[in-house]
Amino acid sequence: MAEKNVYSVGQVNRYIKNMFAEDFFLRNIAVTGEISNLKYHSSGHIYFTLKDAEGEIKGIMFRGKAVGLKFRMKDGDKVIVSGSIEVYDKGGTYQIYANTIQLAGAGDLYLRFEELKKELAEMGMFAPEYKKPIPKFARRVGIITAPTGAAVRDIIQISKRRNPYVELILCPTLVQGESAVASIYESIARMDALGLDVLIVGRGGGSIEDLWAFNEEEVARAIFGCNTPVISAVGHETDTTIADYVADLRAPTPSAAAELAVFDMGLIDANIADYRARLQSSMQQRLQDARVRVAQHSKHLSLLSPENQLNQKRQRLAEVERRVVELMNRRIEDARMRLDGLQSAMPTAMETKLVDRRHRLEMLAARLDAASPVKKFAQGYSYTVNADGKNISSTDDVAVGDELTVYLREGKLGVEVKNKG
Repeated sequence: MAEKNVYSVGQVNRYIKNMFAEDFFLRNIAVTGEISNLKYHSSGHIYFTLKDAEGEIKGIMFRGKAVGLKFRMKDGDKVIVSGSIEVYDKGGTYQIYANTIQLAGAGDLYLRFEELKKELAEMGMFAPEYKKPIPKFARRVGIITAPTGAAVRDIIQISKRRNPYVELILCPTLVQGESAVASIYESIARMDALGLDVLIVGRGGGSIEDLWAFNEEEVARAIFGCNTPVISAVGHETDTTIADYVADLRAPTPSAAAELAVFDMGLIDANIADYRARLQSSMQQRLQDARVRVAQHSKHLSLLSPENQLNQKRQRLAEVERRVVELMNRRIEDARMRLDGLQSAMPTAMETKLVDRRHRLEMLAARLDAASPVKKFAQGYSYTVNADGKNISSTDDVAVGDELTVYLREGKLGVEVKNKG
């Protein structure tokens, strides 16, 4: 038996890889399936598994290709992956290397939706500054939708319940099919010419294909150019169309659109009743305050009246007169008491004064007697004066030959100065 050639795992994997690389069919292939095991890696690469009922194949989209992806994939998306199928020789597995990925079926519509949305946004048709305010108290409301179906019934029912006085004007419109775009466009133009307060444009729920008329550019331009404020109410809350972005206000459902467009008369009545009660309460309070102020002013005026002023002055004058009389009587009584006291104290005071004066007189007499020149003369003293009568107290006051007079206790002497010593 001949010996077989033995190859390494790497050799086998490289051989298979070359086989795949040389197969033109596998080098440029488009495969459709459902996305699973999706992972957006931090490196920017996208890893996934593409599967259907019969099998599955691993896939990868490198960062350089992933930046051109126009939507974010999620598990369960049905897609068409275009690229090449190659062997990863280290793992011994083959996988599809994606160059482009697009949604299959409805995915094409989704891509068209995203492209138109981006284009209209760049044109400013979604800008808030172009949104017209929805009037709070609309009286005439236009409805653009199919004449039959749940949407129009819900709008009419809720509108009548909220306010039976609001006028509803229905413009029967095709909202699905090939002629829907033209029908919606014409209905908007026709209703806009009526000078209504607000328009409701919409329909009930459905698939993306059913709602597609509201994703067309013609409808978007009709809504954007409408002079009447437009509320978009297409499908259910989870449905979003281009019309929702262009409209002045988006309602999640047709029923919600009716609530947004038609003001609640019951709420108005309740507000009026509340305002009436508050007004009455305020008026009662104001009347009470006015009565209090009138009473205060009346009292103030009575106090300022001439008669009251005269009475006040009379009362003050009487009070002053009473106080003056009391003061005078008190002073007279005090004076009388002081006089009585002085009269009773006068003899004693006089006697005391006399004794005091007598004592002082004796003291002065003693001092006078002690200082008397006569008494000095009696003790042998004398005093001398010159011819002018000036007292001589020093030899410097006289000259030899001056005539002096010497006064003694008894008599006087005339003398002449013979010498000085």
